Amino acid sequence: MAMTQTTEITPKTRWTIVGLLSASITINLLDRQTLAVLAPFLRDPTAAGSPHWQWTNPQYAFIAVAFNLGMMVGQIPAGTFIDKVGAKIGLATIFTAWSIICMLHALAGPGTMIDSIFGGIYAAIPGLPAITGAGLAGFVVLRFLMGLAECGNYTAGIKALAGLFPAATRSRAGGFFNAGAQFGSVIAPPLVLILLINTFHVSWQFGFIIPAVLGLLWLIPWFAIFPSKERMNAIALKPAATVASTTTGPQIGLLQLMTNRKVLGLFLVRVFTGPITTFYWTWLPLYLRSPVDAGGRGMSFLQIGFFASVPNLIGMGGNVVGGILTDRFVKSTGSVDKGRKIAFACAFGLGALSMTMPWVHNDYLAVLLMGLALFGNQWVAAVYIGTVGDVVPQHLAGRVAGINGFGDNGASMAAVLLTGAIIQQYGWNQVFVGAGMLPVLAMLSVFLVLRKIEPAKF
Repeated sequence: MAMTQTTEITPKTRWTIVGLLSASITINLLDRQTLAVLAPFLRDPTAAGSPHWQWTNPQYAFIAVAFNLGMMVGQIPAGTFIDKVGAKIGLATIFTAWSIICMLHALAGPGTMIDSIFGGIYAAIPGLPAITGAGLAGFVVLRFLMGLAECGNYTAGIKALAGLFPAATRSRAGGFFNAGAQFGSVIAPPLVLILLINTFHVSWQFGFIIPAVLGLLWLIPWFAIFPSKERMNAIALKPAATVASTTTGPQIGLLQLMTNRKVLGLFLVRVFTGPITTFYWTWLPLYLRSPVDAGGRGMSFLQIGFFASVPNLIGMGGNVVGGILTDRFVKSTGSVDKGRKIAFACAFGLGALSMTMPWVHNDYLAVLLMGLALFGNQWVAAVYIGTVGDVVPQHLAGRVAGINGFGDNGASMAAVLLTGAIIQQYGWNQVFVGAGMLPVLAMLSVFLVLRKIEPAKF
């Protein structure tokens, strides 16, 4: 029976699943990015239709931190949940949850029931700093809940690809999957700012409602096409070399995974590269809008709608092109270890271009260099997704991705909070230099901690 189930999963079906996973993370990022795209509009007292919420940069950073806190807290439980129920049910569950939470953003703001209820909940939790501002408490809690719900999307995708694709094509599949994240960030600025706000002049609330409602349609093909947990267990393709242990999945606990050297190496790659993408997703529209004398680019809302998309569009190519190049490196060298390390080194080199921003005065060149930095960082993601399947088998992939995601979002949360404070005090130059240094640390993690890319021993 297992062999029959295996032969039923054709290459066409596998790549259709990759398309669905890519679409899921596109919707994830579109829902996630709406607030970042709307932030300059919501805060601008001169923009027609703006509610003129006077959030400072540190206050906006606090909202962003709440999202990353939710992402961090939810990673390991989400990975465990997805390993338990399977990618099909697990992803559908969290997808529904974050869509509902996204729609609730439209009901937030000063004087709303959302702000009253969530403001009371926030104030009742001991140890949290007091916050003031228009609807700030409501947005803080909503962003936390959204992060809690969205964190399993990436984990479910990695788990599915680890089971469906062998090492020779896994980076390519991972690149196409992760490209959806960049595509979501590409279409968010023009969809929300240019189409909805500037063209149709709809209220800002529809920026949250429309993507969430349309996104729920994704569940229909997902339930129709993706295999059940039982079928996934039957068709799962293990790494080229077997894990040097007879220990089965349920016998390997979180502590064993977290203390494994190779899992730690993957963990550090996420810790040092995750904050880069989060930085661009969270701060790029505000950077483009900020005055030139503060280190920003001083662009109009219409310009932001275009220029905020270009770096993410270039970055999206890093997933696809980087995934294809990585698989070719693996094939040409005849070694998963050598091929992936060559790809990692190239990708980290491009990612370091963020540090050039303080010395680039031409806006077009700046956008191009930011795009190349994101290209490199998304190439890292494609290589990472392939490497997870090289290091651990499919039945552990959810928990390992959850552990690494915990580190990613913890680092991103700290970076977002620190970024807000640095921008407020010193301007934008220092944060771009810091963003360019992170890929260097990630490269050291690959060569000094992860070392040889091969199945982990437990």
